[in-house]
Amino acid sequence: MTTSKSEPVRIRIESSDGDSAIGTVLSGSVVAGDDLTALPGGAPVSITGVKVAGAQIELGIKSEEELQSGQILVSKIDRPEVTDQFEANMHWVGEDPMLPGRQYEFRSATACVDGSITRLKFLFARDDTDQLAASTLHKGEQGRVNLALSREIVFDPFDVNPATARFELFDTESNAQVAKGAILHGLRRASNVHWQAMSVNKEARANLKGQTPKVLWFTGLSASGKSTIANVVEKRLLAAGKHAYLLDGDNIRHGLNKDLGFTEADRVENIRRVSETARLMIDAGLIVLTSFISPFRSEREMARSMFGDDEFVEIFVDTPIELCEQRDPKGLYKKARSGTIKNFTGFDSPYEEPKNPELRLATADLEVEEAASKVLSYLGIDA
Repeated sequence: MTTSKSEPVRIRIESSDGDSAIGTVLSGSVVAGDDLTALPGGAPVSITGVKVAGAQIELGIKSEEELQSGQILVSKIDRPEVTDQFEANMHWVGEDPMLPGRQYEFRSATACVDGSITRLKFLFARDDTDQLAASTLHKGEQGRVNLALSREIVFDPFDVNPATARFELFDTESNAQVAKGAILHGLRRASNVHWQAMSVNKEARANLKGQTPKVLWFTGLSASGKSTIANVVEKRLLAAGKHAYLLDGDNIRHGLNKDLGFTEADRVENIRRVSETARLMIDAGLIVLTSFISPFRSEREMARSMFGDDEFVEIFVDTPIELCEQRDPKGLYKKARSGTIKNFTGFDSPYEEPKNPELRLATADLEVEEAASKVLSYLGIDA
């Protein structure tokens, strides 16, 4: 094998039929007789033949495990890092500001996976010498961030191999590029924290309760009727012998999320925490109801991604803003119109309606009990 220290062997597998594989050379070179390792996984792979055509390479291989598309072949003695959390320098190019906690699509030479910025450590000044405190990045700004992905990826630090360190972030709704960056190193805590397998699982807990865990995610404008309908649904579920729990937006902000305000960044973090809480409750075998404005599609999709197939039920409480303003039980619309409160959904903060909710409740034409009956009917519960 003829490689330089600056070009470790990195070959992305595109397809394999067992005895051969087609790949893309990210860096380095390989010859027949080389012994490599396939990551993720760690299976040993012996190279029996090589045919190169530009960046594409056809390999004869010998391996006890079949190679999968997306795996990376690496040298046994010059291995990359494998983790789901890392520190990076990032240049923001999106029209909207970066929001920590929001889910973006992460794309690199070795992976395409969902991820989020967990922390903006600092903002670079224009001359790249000073480090400034900041809570977000705007278009054209650069900063040092921590990123967390939904699964582990293969990469090298930028000073070792730029080919696998470079990445881009894309908006999950518009598919527009919002950032580009370079991985500096993996975070140590990512390798120190492992998922602990437990003897009692979600299925066992759900079977004990005689029910199928679900998240009923009520979304809609303030005063749309979310909490009122969710409260009735919970009462009728309990009357039917089901184990349910309602996470209400106002109540959560008295405890778990009392440190959060109503900026876009805080709203994103609010929904992230609620989603994680709901996931624990689903694991306990419960039917979980959540009543939150949750105004952004990307955060609702992030929440959906945390749950299994058919576990997440998005319920759009579709109430015209004029009707919400007529109800206005907390006087919030009046305050928003007078400018007393800022970042109010429907006025100076947007609400993005669900595109394809499992249920749409048009409350202008439905009484509360009728709306609750529609939810229970969807669940197949007679209560």
